[in-house]
Amino acid sequence: MKKLLVLGGGYGGLALIQELLEHHLPSDVEIVLIDRMPFQGIKTEYYALAAGTVSDHDLRIAFPVHPKLSVKYGEVGSIDLERRIVLLADGEPVPYDLLAIALGCTDNYHGIPGAEEHTCSIQTLSGTRETYRRLNDVKAYGTVNIVGGGLSGVELAAELRESRPDLNISILDRGERVLSAFPAKLSQYVEEWFSEHQVQTLSRISVSHIEKDAIFNGSQAIVSDVTVWTGGIQPVKVVQALNVAKDRGGRVILGKYYNVQEYPEVYVIGDCASLPFAPSAQAAGAQGEQVAQILRALWRNETPRLHKIKLKGTLGSLGKTEGFGLLGSRSVMGRVPRLLKSGVLWMSKRHFG
Repeated sequence: MKKLLVLGGGYGGLALIQELLEHHLPSDVEIVLIDRMPFQGIKTEYYALAAGTVSDHDLRIAFPVHPKLSVKYGEVGSIDLERRIVLLADGEPVPYDLLAIALGCTDNYHGIPGAEEHTCSIQTLSGTRETYRRLNDVKAYGTVNIVGGGLSGVELAAELRESRPDLNISILDRGERVLSAFPAKLSQYVEEWFSEHQVQTLSRISVSHIEKDAIFNGSQAIVSDVTVWTGGIQPVKVVQALNVAKDRGGRVILGKYYNVQEYPEVYVIGDCASLPFAPSAQAAGAQGEQVAQILRALWRNETPRLHKIKLKGTLGSLGKTEGFGLLGSRSVMGRVPRLLKSGVLWMSKRHFG
């Protein structure tokens, strides 16, 4: 029996598994999923959990139940590519014939002193729960600073404003504007929404170090009761430790079929993979489906046929009633993109659940 070991039950790993289970699996292939949680957490919505506008139960999707799939709960400690063994954090070895690494990302603190020790995170469900606790415990009229004006920082700030109208909320970004990866028109719309809802945006902030109750822009201290970090991501430490070719962002460089050149039985999916587009749930899911198609073709002794992954766009929320997005080259703003995002979330829950 050949074992396909899938590390991580997030968007990429689950898309791979679903695509394989929905088609005929060879009788000599079994799938084993390793994840630290007994369900998938909808990571794109963790900002709402941190803000306290949804419960974590709303952000859970049960893993598939299938006779060809077994689920093992545990933390991945390391990967021995030479011996084809994954070691769990408790030391248990799990051998594999084929390996799909879909472990996602972690915060990138860019070497800033105090950033990891004195900020909150929304990268994991447990970390987001702790962030919610700390934000919920801030006294009335306290100050919350969010470092990073990308999609996650913007959505968190807007959701927190709806949840805690009493707080002083600021977004600190090193660029000229929030959402610098988006068209200026979208940034302006979001900036205006923040201005109307008393969320301060501070641009050209170069964080030099962070202390328990302050962020330092050089010698300038910015007082902070709670600081949330959304200032960048990188592959998880298990992938960082792999001795394989990587790009400047630490993501694994892959061959035509999304596998590692020196270890063709190893596939890398999602945020850990060096892909021609920015890391996202949508990209991870699309790549996971393609890896499933590649494996099915190889099991049939056929040459895999790949199509270019085309992403549909990006949607963001500004609280529960307004949003913004980029659909192809078209910018959309207002209620419609918020409704679209809610629809995408509903469809995701229905498909995976």
